[in-house]
Amino acid sequence: MPKEQFKREVEKALTGWETEPWEIIYFKLYKSQIPVIEQAIETAALMLGSDKSRGYCLEMICADFLAGANLDNPELLLHSISRSFKFLPAEQQQAFVAHAIERAS
Repeated sequence: MPKEQFKREVEKALTGWETEPWEIIYFKLYKSQIPVIEQAIETAALMLGSDKSRGYCLEMICADFLAGANLDNPELLLHSISRSFKFLPAEQQQAFVAHAIERAS
């Protein structure tokens, strides 16, 4: 068994949660950009719940951007919405589906 898979299996056994593979990404930011990025992540954390990771918050910021920037590409918009939908708690997923059905009829 590969080392990373073993780590995931141990974490799953200890916490009961299954994690997906992950990777650390590095990129350069200018010091003037950091306050804007920090504020966006903090705002997303307030909206999503403070228990969410910074990576999750960044993903949701990017998904929101893609959803707004790609209104002319229905496939990409659908992908962005689907990706965001799966992170909603079950109760909010049900409310979203009910709202979508109501709007479609």
